[in-house]
Amino acid sequence: MATHHEISEHKLGEMDITAQRKTFAGFIRMTTWVSGIAIVVLIFLALSNA
Repeated sequence: MATHHEISEHKLGEMDITAQRKTFAGFIRMTTWVSGIAIVVLIFLALSNA
């Protein structure tokens, strides 16, 4: 378990967050594609009177 001394040595902004940035970028890209596809499908359904 971390002691108070170990916790206080943390320095803001020193952690490597490359993996988190890539994951978030992938999530946003996937969400954009899924939203776009859903909109296209809904437009197609509206135009074909489904």
